[in-house]
Order: sequence, then C-alpha cells, then structure tokens
Amino acid sequence: MSWSSNNDDNSPWGKSSSNKRKPYNGSGGGNNDDFFDNFQEKLKGFFPKKNKPANFSVIILILLAIWGASGFYRVGTDEQGVVTRFGQYVRTTEPGLHYHLPFPVESALKPKVTRVNRIEVGFRTSQSQFNQSPQARQVPEEALMLTGDENIVDLNFTIFWIINDAKDFLFNVRNPEITIKSIGESVMREKIGQTPIGPILSEGKSIVEEEVKNKVQSVLDYYKSGVLVTQVQLQKADPPELVIESYRDVQRAKTDEQRLRNEAEAYRNDIIPKARGEAERKIQEAEAYKQEVVAKAQGEAQRFISVYDSYKTSKDVTRERIYLETLEKTLGKIDKIIVDKNAGSGIVPYLPLPELQKKNKINQTINNDE
Repeated sequence: MSWSSNNDDNSPWGKSSSNKRKPYNGSGGGNNDDFFDNFQEKLKGFFPKKNKPANFSVIILILLAIWGASGFYRVGTDEQGVVTRFGQYVRTTEPGLHYHLPFPVESALKPKVTRVNRIEVGFRTSQSQFNQSPQARQVPEEALMLTGDENIVDLNFTIFWIINDAKDFLFNVRNPEITIKSIGESVMREKIGQTPIGPILSEGKSIVEEEVKNKVQSVLDYYKSGVLVTQVQLQKADPPELVIESYRDVQRAKTDEQRLRNEAEAYRNDIIPKARGEAERKIQEAEAYKQEVVAKAQGEAQRFISVYDSYKTSKDVTRERIYLETLEKTLGKIDKIIVDKNAGSGIVPYLPLPELQKKNKINQTINNDE
C-alpha cells in the first residue's frame, strides 16, 4: 500500500494533505525541497510549543552573557594594552587581566613593548631552509654614501629600537619600520657627509654611532612616535669594491709613514733629553768650577789681608813666621841632613833612613803586583 493512500497521522511525512509529498529514497530520485522542509519540521519539534517567548528570552540572555564576557582580555608581561572605543583611544592598561566593553564598542590592542626590533640599512639578512647561518644581501642604493672629503664609503648599519609608548606608536605613526628606516638613513647620510673618510673607517665609528642615535631619537620624539632607539651599530664601513684594493694600498702606505714617523719621534725623544742632560751637566760643572775658583781667590785674598794686618801690628814676628812657613813649604818634601855648626870636622856617618824607606815601599809595590 502506498503512503499516498494512507491518511494516518503516523505517516513519517506527517498528515496527508492535498499536496502529497513523495518519499525520499536517498537515491536522488526524490524531491530535495521536501527533505529540507521535513528537517525543519523535525527541528521545531525539539522546542515545546507552549511558553515560546520565555525560551527565546533565555537564549537572548545567554547570548548577551557570552557577548559581555568577551570583553575580558589579558595583557602579557611584555605588552601594553591600548583600549579603543569605536577606533578612538580611551586608555592604556598594564600587564594583567582587564575588561573593556565587548566588540564592536571597544577593542584592545596589545603591542609588545619589550621586544627589541631591528632595521637593517644597506643590507638584508635572510636565512634559507638549507643553510642555517643567515645570509647577507647588499643593497648598494642604500649602502653607498658620500663622505665629507668627497670620497665614497660602502656603509651598512643596524638600528635597534623598542616601543616606548604604545599609544603614540599605534596612533601617530602609520608605518613605523619604514619611518624609522627613512629617518635613520637620512641622518646617517647627513653625518657621513660631514665626516672625512678616515675616522669613519677607523676610530671614529663609535662617535658616528652615538651621534646618529641621538639625532634619530630627537626626530622620532619630535613626531611623538613612541619609539625608543636603543642602539645604532655600524656593521661595515669600507671603500667601494671597485677601489678597495687601491685604498688598502694607500692605507698600508699611510701605516708605514706613521710607523716611520713614530720611530723618528722615538729617536728624537731619546737623543734630545740626553743632549739636554749633558749640556746641563757641563753647565753645572762650569758653575761649580767657577764657584771653586772664586772661593779660592777670595780665601787667598782674605788670608793675605790677615797676614798684612798681622804684619802691620808686629812686623818682626810676622816676618819671621812668614820666613819659617816658606821654608817649611819649600824644604818639607826634600830629604835633608842637618849638621850642627859646632860639630866641626868630626862628623859621624849617619844611617840613611829615608832611602831605606823608599826602597821598602818600592819592593812592597813589586810584590803586590806579582
């Protein structure tokens, strides 16, 4: 018996009506619209027909509760929360659990404020899946710069920065990386254009880094970008590749020149102090001889004056004393034999003691030399 002839309510398709539906046999031969209509009828059967407005209110309340709970958000330790209301800034929140009005009324942005970001100028580093070490690719249009003495230098540097103020960072700068890169490159070109190539390639790198860092930070602060530049690091500072060998030859020649100059300075510093010391020694010796001669002359003059004063006081005594002193000086070192004038012709032979003393001294000297 077919379903169409049965008006029983137990039919799986419900009560029969004037518009009879054909059963769906799963083979594609039935009417798909009838299938979806029956599915809707069964779905409605899950809900009781009585108190229908009350059940709808419960569902609305549940949905409102879920929507209200979606306003809770958590700010990490390395983040700052920036709450906006219909796109306009409202407040900034610190790390922790917070709440804002659910979307679309309010939303929270959470930029990472402790992460150190880097921007490369003059080169780009990339890491391939086959080679773990990063590969550097040069960007000549950014790296080549004109120095203050009209030379060209191939310069690569990196700018390290962090977010200092999340509000200013999100709302005052449209594209922060491009902005920081443009400012850094402009400031570096200005500084290199004011500096000779010598300090850039040698000991002046740290000065260039510090001055560029301060200038970039001042420009970013002027625009209230909310960015703090932590470091500007020069990665490479070389002459262009086409002339680098010639430049190295020039640098080697300058190094040799400086070495020879240092050697000459060292020799000069060694000879001049010695000459000055020798001249000072001779001056001191001459001064000492001068003082010695003057002192002796003054002493002799004073002695003569003393003798003259004594002579004026007692001429006979002074004359005899001078006579005896003169004999003492004259005959003091001469071997003498004194014979009394009353001895007559009977002189007894004497023992030549001075001659014996001289012979003893000569023999003693010979023995010591042997």
